[in-house]
Amino acid sequence: MKNNKKINICIMGATGLIGQAFVNILSSHPVFQISSLTGSKTGIGEKYRDSVNWTLPFDFPDKSGDLIINKPDIRSLKNRGVQIVFSALPSDIAGEIEDDLRKEGFYVFSNAGAHRYDPDVPIIVPDTNPGSIKLIEEQGFPKNGFIITNPNCSTAGLVVALAPLKKFGIKEVTVSTYQAISGAGYPGLSAMDISGNVIPHIEGEEEKIEKETKKILGISPEILATCVRVPTLYGHLETVWVDFSNSPGIDDILEAWTNSIPEFNLPSLTDRSVKYLTGQRSLNNHISFRGNPPGMQVYTGGLKRKGEKIGFNLLVNNLVRGGAGGSVANAELFQEIYGRSK
Repeated sequence: MKNNKKINICIMGATGLIGQAFVNILSSHPVFQISSLTGSKTGIGEKYRDSVNWTLPFDFPDKSGDLIINKPDIRSLKNRGVQIVFSALPSDIAGEIEDDLRKEGFYVFSNAGAHRYDPDVPIIVPDTNPGSIKLIEEQGFPKNGFIITNPNCSTAGLVVALAPLKKFGIKEVTVSTYQAISGAGYPGLSAMDISGNVIPHIEGEEEKIEKETKKILGISPEILATCVRVPTLYGHLETVWVDFSNSPGIDDILEAWTNSIPEFNLPSLTDRSVKYLTGQRSLNNHISFRGNPPGMQVYTGGLKRKGEKIGFNLLVNNLVRGGAGGSVANAELFQEIYGRSK
């Protein structure tokens, strides 16, 4: 931000799990100020504290509790001086609303998947592919508004871990994800479905990982993904095997991760993109909200080599790094590079 005035923002879908993560992050953000919230139709006109079923493992952000849930009205947003909209809307309704916002000149940072595969819409992970933000110029920026997306929650952790390893020549990636039930939203899976159970298929997840990893990293390896829902609340654990053309050793991988320092010093990024943990049991879902800022650290562990392949585990927080925190960091990246708002 080029001056001390905070930028008015709106969070759409503020009562859902990703919406709650947005509110938690943005209630005390140094650059952005919540000016408007939207939620379900039944909550319109209510105070946020009365409309939301707060489920995050953080104290409720009282300073945002008295904000009123509004209709997603463009005129009202303009009257409130809103320029930036964070979308936590379900994908099946996000597409049209986000398009309307873009046409009216808003800057939309979306967690939804409705526009991820549009050729002029970037999928950005700011410490992995910040240069892709220039795609907004193909949407007509700065004269027009734009949409920037962040990836699927599992993809977000995977690309952060893979990006420093691109120099070794990634030929093939085999990834299995063990995804927390919060990834299904709230209300999501029933207790009867998930209690004491794993669900060996998550609709569309495997295809998302395959498409998005290639688009973000700008490479075309074979990607073999399997996605499983497991009965844990937060954090997606992934097991990864990578076949390289340049045969790196374990020490080469560790050095690459150690040097994975973000190009831009953004408030929502950790000082190192990847943190390697030693010990067989150190990498588990209970630590997914750790780090500074909480939930933004991507953790890896369990490095091993078999033949020409390197294997490792990783953990990504699905609501923060793989959700709201990723979108907020994208907005920070935009401010850092373009430094303007209407």
